[in-house]
Amino acid sequence: MIETTKPLSYANVLSMKDLEADEVMAFIKEAQQFKAGKQIQLTRPAYAANLFFENSTRTHTSFEMAERKLGLQVVDFNPAVCSVTKGESMGDTVKALQAIGVDVVAIRARQNEYYNQLVNDRHIHLGIANGGDGSGEHPSQSLLDMMTIYEEFGTFTGLKVAIVGDLSHSRVAKSDMEVLNKLGVQVYFGGPKKWFDDRFDAYGTWLPVDDLVEQMDVMMFLRVQHERLDASENKTFTAAKYNEKYGLTPARKARMQDHAIIMHPAPVNRGVEIADELVECDSSRIFQQMANGVFVRMAIMASLLRYQGLVDED
Repeated sequence: MIETTKPLSYANVLSMKDLEADEVMAFIKEAQQFKAGKQIQLTRPAYAANLFFENSTRTHTSFEMAERKLGLQVVDFNPAVCSVTKGESMGDTVKALQAIGVDVVAIRARQNEYYNQLVNDRHIHLGIANGGDGSGEHPSQSLLDMMTIYEEFGTFTGLKVAIVGDLSHSRVAKSDMEVLNKLGVQVYFGGPKKWFDDRFDAYGTWLPVDDLVEQMDVMMFLRVQHERLDASENKTFTAAKYNEKYGLTPARKARMQDHAIIMHPAPVNRGVEIADELVECDSSRIFQQMANGVFVRMAIMASLLRYQGLVDED
């Protein structure tokens, strides 16, 4: 893998499938530079909007913090009172924001690959960052996960990473397995076997969580996404049983390697995926992931601004 330190310039950042290993490293390197205090200069006042049609705390506020740290002015957008509720298409909403002067947007929507209709519209030319599409992908979360792993180990080659939990409904799992393979990581999966299907076979091996905890360098747990489960699954679900069978308990944590770390994209259901007392234990990097999210999203937005010639590189 060739690492490049040249800052990236992208029209849009939509899917981890679009990024090669060296491009992922370039995002990580620039995010680290932002974390160390790097600033960019804009060629003119620039504007951002965050269109989150699905609930979010970390990703939404993290994008906004990133935009403000870059010197962007953030235009308020409330999906509950926007014209989409009147029947306006997402494309026309984006074009309206573009028309009033917005340069870049972060979007989260319930539809998988919602962005295809936008990037195929020749009238849309502002920069788009995918903040999560349904159960599809979550590229900015994936990049901050990679940054956190890289900060911990200084490499990806030869690492063993397990992704455990609600695989089928997780956009994080799909983005992470894509990029971890490209970076030379051995990927494993865990959690309810019914949520492991053919989509994951090409990327890694499923093992019981009790087999994983002793072998992995990274144990990454995923939230059970009750909003995407059917009524029968939710009716039979109990937190205690799930934690006992698939979650990180103190007994399982005691069997992890000393250097191994715990990750979770959050929000964490304490006592379900991870025992309450382990969420902030010494091995946990969950809140470090959140902090790194700001700097990764700065790198993403900077790449969109750079593509539009809005960054003064002199």
